[in-house]
Amino acid sequence: MKCYAAIAFLLLLIVGCRQSTSRPPRADIETIKTNSYAATGTFKELQEDGRALIAHDEITNFMPAMTMAFNVQNSNEVSMLRAGDRIAFQLHVTEESSWIDRIALKSRPPRTNASASSVTNRPRVAFALTNIPNFSFTNEFGQPVSLRDLKGQAIAFTFFFTRCPIPEYCPRLSKNFQGASKQLSADPNAPTNWHLFSISFDPFDTPPVLRAYGRAYNYDSNHWSFLTGPHAQMTNLANGFGVKITGEAGNYAHGFATVVFDAQGKLQARWPVGGDTTGAIVGELRKGMAEANN
Repeated sequence: MKCYAAIAFLLLLIVGCRQSTSRPPRADIETIKTNSYAATGTFKELQEDGRALIAHDEITNFMPAMTMAFNVQNSNEVSMLRAGDRIAFQLHVTEESSWIDRIALKSRPPRTNASASSVTNRPRVAFALTNIPNFSFTNEFGQPVSLRDLKGQAIAFTFFFTRCPIPEYCPRLSKNFQGASKQLSADPNAPTNWHLFSISFDPFDTPPVLRAYGRAYNYDSNHWSFLTGPHAQMTNLANGFGVKITGEAGNYAHGFATVVFDAQGKLQARWPVGGDTTGAIVGELRKGMAEANN
């Protein structure tokens, strides 16, 4: 426990930035294939990035009840909402993005006194792979993996689960790794001492499930692995990197973190955001690989 407390404290000192969002331009809405769903839920808050955090009920034929942050098509529709409001809305999902509109107030609880929480930015500190507890990982082939055996390789990892249904969330993270892998593999002059790890915190994601998921992204197992492990350890690791996870049995709400360590095992970069970070991942891995002999 003392070891994990140290990692969590150190990692919370890393400077974060706001989540990026992807909202389709209004002109595109009529030209892209869109699936729409009627939904209801409880409004939690309007986040700084403009997304609405909603504890939604089960959305028929799409996903179970969970708490998620949604892109809002018209900010005026949420400007007067308060925490605890029961609302109805429409969720629209394309292959690349999602958003909500037609937000209607159904009921409002009595107003209560609430204290505002503060957010503090803290300076960066040195951190290395060896500071991470030696958690038990299993890859998509059922083989044990230790992050401590990776010295000499620049690595990137992120946290996800295969049943995540929102395209800007886990599928976007996987597309980032897919794109980075393709770019590095296609460059004949690029070093080869790099590896990507997609780490699942969902017990449903057994090695066969992870392997099938990787195949859907045409992954190269020589440079991209999918990891699972004891749920408590995976959740603790994610929390240590600032990824808060709530829910269970596939009904997860979670944040983002993509992390890069250089070939000496030192923390090089971290993005607590979604969106397309493919180019940044490639750039940081290239710099990280160059540290192998330094």
